[in-house]
Amino acid sequence: MEISDQLLCLFNAEVTVKDDEYVVEVPRSEIEAGSVDPGEVYRVALISRTESEDSTSTASSSSSSSSSSGADTTSTEPQPPVEQGEVRYVEIEDIGKQGDGIARVERGYVIIVPDAEIGERVKVEVTEVKSNFAVGEIIDETY
Repeated sequence: MEISDQLLCLFNAEVTVKDDEYVVEVPRSEIEAGSVDPGEVYRVALISRTESEDSTSTASSSSSSSSSSGADTTSTEPQPPVEQGEVRYVEIEDIGKQGDGIARVERGYVIIVPDAEIGERVKVEVTEVKSNFAVGEIIDETY
C-alpha cells in the first residue's frame, strides 16, 4: 500500500457508536506532538486490520521495544520517524527563523537542514534526533 507524503499521523483506534454517529478517537499524544489541531478538518482513511496483521504488528512492536536499551515499553509517546545516521531524500518546504531549511516527513515531523533553500530536493543524513525534530546534513544536492 502506498502512503501519502501528506500523512500527519498514524494510529490504531476502535470505531465506536455515540448517538447517531460513528466515532474514532484521536490519541492525546497526536495532539500534544502537534500532528493535528483540534477544530481543524482532516481527511481520514480507515484501513481494515486482519488477524495476521494484528499478531505481526504486536510481535514486531514487542521485539523492537525490548531490543531498545532501557526503553520504556509502556510509553504512548510517538517515536520519531527517523533515526540518527539514516539517509533520507527530502524537499525543503520552508526556511526557519535562523535561515535553515525545513523539510517535513511522516506525521509532519520536521527535519532541519542547514544551508538549504526552499524548493530544493536534497539527500540528507540525519545527524541528530529529538522527540519533535531532527537535524540533517546535506550529502547530495540533487536527486
